[in-house]
Amino acid sequence: MPENVLNGQLSRGEHRAQPELLMPHTVLARTAADLAAKYEGVVSRQTVERCVFESYTALRRTSRVHAHLTTLAGRFAADRLRALAQAAGAVPKDVPEVLFVCVQNAGRSQMAAGLLTHHAAGRVHVRSAGSAPAHSINPTVVEAMTEIGVDLGTQYPKPLTDDVVAAADVVVSMGCGDACAIYPGKRYLDWTVSDPQGRPLDEVRAIRDDLDARVRALLTELTTERV
Repeated sequence: MPENVLNGQLSRGEHRAQPELLMPHTVLARTAADLAAKYEGVVSRQTVERCVFESYTALRRTSRVHAHLTTLAGRFAADRLRALAQAAGAVPKDVPEVLFVCVQNAGRSQMAAGLLTHHAAGRVHVRSAGSAPAHSINPTVVEAMTEIGVDLGTQYPKPLTDDVVAAADVVVSMGCGDACAIYPGKRYLDWTVSDPQGRPLDEVRAIRDDLDARVRALLTELTTERV
């Protein structure tokens, strides 16, 4: 059962320190029930439960701060389930789906996703992920993006999963090699962009501006194709 799997990830101290209704497995079970109701007839309850608890476990493995982890796991699972339903054709795609992937999902892919979301203004749905996610987004990246009015404050590094690849129309990888699963009928792009990790703000700004030009060009292609 998912609860047993989760309990194996938690120390006894964590259980004693929290009221029962706030224990991670209780919150996640409630989240799974809500999502199962939302996707009833589209995704099985067992699949929803597995997705929710696996999402929590995956994020807990890399996160240093666990205070809001159940909330993030719920968001992550909800997006994965939407992707799963889209890939199965059970949920229509109103706009193109773009997935940005880098190694840590803490720099380039987050910047590209933020830029495309900003410029597209609802005309494209954007996801990002990492082949080996970091603990948190690079603070210099957050600063550089804030300068141009793109807030990454609610974003977090996410592991790459097959469901989001399957739902994407365009997959853009940056320095993560062949980590993405290959699905027929999708467009795969490999952008050679410098890694902002450990770079000073001026260099991160240059990376941001490089990505901005690429993202704008991609947006033009995607929106022109749908006219």
